[in-house]
Amino acid sequence: MSPSTIPFTEIAGQKLSSEQTAYLDGLFAGLRERGFTFADVEPNPVAAAKPDLSALIAEERIKRELHPLDSYPLLLEDAAANKPPERENIFRYKWHGLFYLTPNKEAFMCRLRIPGGVVRSFQLRELSRISTELTSGYVQITTRANFQLRLIEPRNAPEVLRRIQTIGLHSRGAGADNIRNLTCNPTAGFDPSEFINPLPYCQQLAQIIINDRSFYDLPRKFNIAFDGGGLVGTLEDTNDIGVKAVRIDEAARIGDARIEPGVYFRIALGGATGHKAFADDLGVLVRPEELLKVIVAIVRVFIGNGNRGDRKKARLKHLLESWTLDQYLAETEKVLGYSMLRLPSDLESKIQNPKSEIPHSHVGVFPQKQKGLNYIGVAVPVGQITPRQMLRLADLSDHYGSGEIRLTVWQNLIVPNIPDPFVETVKRALVKMGLHWQQSNLCSGLVACTGNSYCKFASSNTKVHALELADYLDKRVQLDQPVNIHLTGCPNSCAQHYIGDIGLLGAKVKMAGETVEGYHVFVGGGFGIHQAIGRQVFQGISFDQLKPTLERMLKGFLRHRVPGESFRAFAQRHDLNSLQAMFSNDE
Repeated sequence: MSPSTIPFTEIAGQKLSSEQTAYLDGLFAGLRERGFTFADVEPNPVAAAKPDLSALIAEERIKRELHPLDSYPLLLEDAAANKPPERENIFRYKWHGLFYLTPNKEAFMCRLRIPGGVVRSFQLRELSRISTELTSGYVQITTRANFQLRLIEPRNAPEVLRRIQTIGLHSRGAGADNIRNLTCNPTAGFDPSEFINPLPYCQQLAQIIINDRSFYDLPRKFNIAFDGGGLVGTLEDTNDIGVKAVRIDEAARIGDARIEPGVYFRIALGGATGHKAFADDLGVLVRPEELLKVIVAIVRVFIGNGNRGDRKKARLKHLLESWTLDQYLAETEKVLGYSMLRLPSDLESKIQNPKSEIPHSHVGVFPQKQKGLNYIGVAVPVGQITPRQMLRLADLSDHYGSGEIRLTVWQNLIVPNIPDPFVETVKRALVKMGLHWQQSNLCSGLVACTGNSYCKFASSNTKVHALELADYLDKRVQLDQPVNIHLTGCPNSCAQHYIGDIGLLGAKVKMAGETVEGYHVFVGGGFGIHQAIGRQVFQGISFDQLKPTLERMLKGFLRHRVPGESFRAFAQRHDLNSLQAMFSNDE
């Protein structure tokens, strides 16, 4: 037998010698004569060449070298040594919901994922204990209806994650290139105005996402919101995917298809108000039973086609700058495997849209559709809540409600299912714990991002400034209708300053040769049926100057408006020169 008939040429990485080859020739010849073969024996596999990642941008390279979800052992090593993470792991740990706050603070922030903002009382209690025992005790309600826990030492990070998971919550995918916390109407299921309860869809999509690894490698962050038609909206038109329920009251036809009366969903794509973009309607009607399939298909198209070479052009909005909506719809249908129901313009007259929102319906006492029950919207100033308040809210919900709390995108919360006889008791208890149930035309519309106390991108201390502004203005201006003021510390616009009646964008301002914290001022933003991007009316105003400036703006509005006119409508009705003149004078 020639050496070429031997099924291998080396042993343990060493080439066969002539003596070994001769011996094996004889061995295999003898075995074959007895009917044995070795067709299943293959040569040692050649190690696959490592892919060349040098052409990738840093974030994509980091993800390819080690998937961030596989970085947990590194987190454990850092915790054992209580050391800060390496630069690349700072990025990876965001997949676990951990954000290292350097250079502002040498500690982590943990952001949770709470689909639909639904928190049970036992979860609230454990989050309170985690905050007290393992963090600084600083807790925030975010503009995506979830919690952030701040100042976690590296040694405590794994324990924080473990304890969060033991109560049925998680933080997986809460940052970076992932689908962020899913939001829906915080009054879902008990809102007398809703067309459909969107919470089951929101929660089921959350389960789909957490069980599919492919949803943890998007080109960039991604937001999804559901609106079932309730009184407290979700700002769905500011999301990458905005889902809105509509009702058709009489049968209609689209081609050969008969449209039965009932509730359907409309889909809008590409919202990112930090980039001055609202979501655009996709032009389809989606039946409730196919909604989640459609959303998953839309996300998969983005995963496959979003920009992975430029982080500044990687949102869905940017893909739609080069694609038409029809093109995106066609690619979505390829993933689905069927054509979706198109919505012709002549059917618009038969569609019933959700009622316009009652201003600040997220604060106050409102009757539920369940007879004899109420929900109470609780104002939490700029979303800051203490562990002690969390414990007392849990007790309040257990004693007088259903053991449930709902968080909202307005950085406040709702206590549902309060029987009529207990409403006054709950109101008194809320005031006693330092919270408020009564709607304020100024304070109830106050929204602020984290600010430069904890965020390296922010130019201003937005939360402290927001509270000072509210106190200052509340004593000097009497408003007869709501005005929303949004403070954001940087152009990322976590507090969505472009959609506020008054939007404030943090900036560094030169005053007498010194650099101080200040803001650019925008007016006339809106959302929903009042959708509008605010226009900049003043630039670079120091915070000390901002307080009297806003006072003059609001008083100028009250002097010059037409009866019953909102601040938003007033600002949109005038050009910037006229607004500057009316806002700059005391008379």
